Amino acid sequence: MKVFVHRSGGFAGLGRTWEVRVDEQPDASDWIDLLDGLPWDDVAPPPRDADRYTYRIRCAPHEATLAETQLTGAWRELVDRVQDAAGQARQSR
Repeated sequence: MKVFVHRSGGFAGLGRTWEVRVDEQPDASDWIDLLDGLPWDDVAPPPRDADRYTYRIRCAPHEATLAETQLTGAWRELVDRVQDAAGQARQSR
């Protein structure tokens, strides 16, 4: 299972993507619990806000798009974990 986080927008409008294979993580069951607990179907459309980031989070069959201001609680935890794990994977290469 893969988790993708794509961040777009911001002042320069540049995009960045992080990817993690959950089954390769030492705490895969914690990842699965986090992903299963997210309110995938209850995400309000992101408000349009210039110079702010928008996050597209995908873990098939789910996908959600959140504004930076909506990235709280479990959503913030997921994005932080994906960014950390993807950064560690790059360092080990």
